[in-house]
Amino acid sequence: MSLVAIVGRPNVGKSTLFNRLVGMRQAIVDETAGVTRDRHYGKCEWCGHEFSVVDTGGYTYNSDDIFEEAIRKQVVIAIEEADLVLFMTEAATGITDYDDEIAALLRKSGKPVILAVNKVDTGEKIYDTYQFYSLGLGDVWSISAATGGGTGDLLDEIVKRLPEDTAPESDGHPELPHIAIVGKPNVGKSSLANALLGTERNIVTPLAGTTRDAVSTYYNKFGHEMILVDTAGMRRKSKVHEDLEFYSVMRSIRAIEHSDVCILMIDAQCGMESQDMNIFNLISRNRKGCVLVVNKWDAVEKDSNTMKLYTESLKARLAPFNDIPIIFTSVINKQRIMDVLDAAQKVYENYSRKIPTSVLNDEMLPEIENYPPPAWKGKYVKIKYATQLPTRSPSFAFFCNLPQYVKDPYKRFLENRLRSKFDFSGCPVQIFMRQK
Repeated sequence: MSLVAIVGRPNVGKSTLFNRLVGMRQAIVDETAGVTRDRHYGKCEWCGHEFSVVDTGGYTYNSDDIFEEAIRKQVVIAIEEADLVLFMTEAATGITDYDDEIAALLRKSGKPVILAVNKVDTGEKIYDTYQFYSLGLGDVWSISAATGGGTGDLLDEIVKRLPEDTAPESDGHPELPHIAIVGKPNVGKSSLANALLGTERNIVTPLAGTTRDAVSTYYNKFGHEMILVDTAGMRRKSKVHEDLEFYSVMRSIRAIEHSDVCILMIDAQCGMESQDMNIFNLISRNRKGCVLVVNKWDAVEKDSNTMKLYTESLKARLAPFNDIPIIFTSVINKQRIMDVLDAAQKVYENYSRKIPTSVLNDEMLPEIENYPPPAWKGKYVKIKYATQLPTRSPSFAFFCNLPQYVKDPYKRFLENRLRSKFDFSGCPVQIFMRQK
């Protein structure tokens, strides 16, 4: 699929236009300059043509921003992999030194460029756009990303200039698992994503809160094919004071809701803290598969028993849903990072497992007969039949004469028997009692 990269200096409306093109509020938009940092991908459809769009951070130099060099690198990568570059400027400010620098970079790249002047909200502002012809990048397109003015003509031009797709990627493409990497700030989520992808896909610094958007990437290596989603770190609500961080946390929660399996990363030196438990409970409430990754394991002093004791303490914290793969890694040393992917793939297979009704009854009814539900007020509960429900996560309905008398301890017994008979490691299992 053809790729269009949106580039420009900070605060010219790149993310606003990106959101308009992909048809959803996917990238965080704020009046503050320099909100976007990582490359952010989405799909746009216009008049029967589909193409990918990548949003980039604002290109700067000689500023005080600690992320400046990393963002510049991300912009250059986006230009290199794009089929067409959409260069955005702003009418009111006119041509700045940054615009001249980006124009020179684009001319050197040899890529087809469309020059769009944003924030042309009224007819009078069109007169401010003519100066941009001096950049030597061809025709100037006046738009207002906020209101949508002029975006139709711009899209017509984009579609006209894009190379023809030989084979549409969407046709017959299997539904891929969505794996979200979640956790508190600064536990190594972006480092893990970069290590798995083998490229500097996401910006990494020692500062907590570097990642702001949930960044999705297609992954197809070593026999694994999936969508990897790197998310912003989630802090406690009382600690979040800025709007930007609030939006970042909301994007991370949305990423959990839309994922199939979550890789929950914790810091080995801190252990499973209350905020880690809050994130785990969020994963569990949303009925998602889970892999627990203990990062920075190289920084822990250990003996032959340390890993075993650490695992036992984690399982005690996670009970009752503690049938979860636990992987000890050092992302910076690339230690056991492929085990994380293998575990995530296995959990996804368990998450998607459908058990035939006949097999389920053959396995479960003898167990129920050996250990029937306790009588309640002299009434005996008789379970006659079980079936798996057609839900996304593993859910089972047991049909009986008195479902209201089956309490949680017995449901946990049924869940444990299911887990021992069929592999549901890493997946929450729901048990429902129904009137036969």
